[in-house]
Amino acid sequence: MAKRVVLAYSGGLDTSVAVRWMVDNLGVEVIALAVDVGQAAEDYEVVKARARAAGAIDAIVVDAKEEYAAEYCAPALAANALYENRYPLVSALSRPVIVKHLVAAAATHGADAVAHGCTGKGNDQVRFEVSTRALNPDLEVIAPVRSWGMTRADSIQYAYDHNIPIAATKEKVYSIDDNIWGRAIECGEMEDPWNTPPAGVWLLTRPTATEPVEVVVGFEAGVPVSIDGESLSVLAVVQRLNALVGSYGWGRLDMVENRRVGIKSRETYECPASLALILAHRDLEGICLERDVQREKARIEPRYAELIYDGLWFSPLKEAFDAFIAETQRYVTGEVRLALAPGSCEVTGRRSPHSLYDYGLATYEADDSFRHEDSAGFVRLWGLSVETWAGTQGRLHQQ
Repeated sequence: MAKRVVLAYSGGLDTSVAVRWMVDNLGVEVIALAVDVGQAAEDYEVVKARARAAGAIDAIVVDAKEEYAAEYCAPALAANALYENRYPLVSALSRPVIVKHLVAAAATHGADAVAHGCTGKGNDQVRFEVSTRALNPDLEVIAPVRSWGMTRADSIQYAYDHNIPIAATKEKVYSIDDNIWGRAIECGEMEDPWNTPPAGVWLLTRPTATEPVEVVVGFEAGVPVSIDGESLSVLAVVQRLNALVGSYGWGRLDMVENRRVGIKSRETYECPASLALILAHRDLEGICLERDVQREKARIEPRYAELIYDGLWFSPLKEAFDAFIAETQRYVTGEVRLALAPGSCEVTGRRSPHSLYDYGLATYEADDSFRHEDSAGFVRLWGLSVETWAGTQGRLHQQ
């Protein structure tokens, strides 16, 4: 039986209750580890105080924003990773970096177990546990929320009864998970997929800007490195686009997605920066990638997103995909112009020093350098198998 546990601590309802519950019911020492991946307006002194008030012997905060942006968000962007072709993996993408620090903290503090606050219905239990076992299969993984049998209302009451300071109330039961890549909002009346999300749940995409504007995003080898010519870190690019694109009310998702455990779940997200960057990056690839490479990469992208969603960031297939994607990004360098207007974000231009777009080949003007005389033979050979079929079986087929 574990004696010391490092808990992935968000400061929210479930993990705060989990601290006290594990102390009282399992008799373990709990170290709360909060990983800062860009949660909005989080006061980590308050978070640490909340963990200690719940019974943790120590509370640790790791600032992983730069690491998360450069080593997790940027690779996902290079893969244009969208789960079910829509969701940019806001929550799923942050879990491997959290687990990395969770496992490291367990080694540093002599813990023989780690814990998470995930439910038995959700995807995060898979992500935390599979990633933990990939990094250190000797660690025990504890999932108190799967054991205690409390509803969300019960957990709120438990926190009140044990004087655990929490932000959730019986009147406001939304569950929110956010980081620099976006924000996820669920629970409450939104569990009915017919209900319109209340206006008050949106934070990143509140429309305040009214005048159209253009913004130019620069990439080097598939990595976003500048805005309007100003060199920036990946983190700074994401943060600036969240503010700018979000101010036009663009970047919201309302969808029913398929969870790993086999149930459908209504989810709402706001992801202005990540969706805008994927839009721009994919467009730039259109002039930088050779046709067959672009098509093959497009086939891999949904599977890559599924691996992240399913908690397989640390897996041999993901590593193999990374090698392929990194090779495709070698010449994805250039700029993309985005036009922003209320409720709208569109690509209006792209350029690259490695562009495969050849004006002389593409134009219909006098500068045309395309050898039109080559086309007749090409077209005949291209359609030769169909012509052969039509002359024999095709005629029989039509009778």
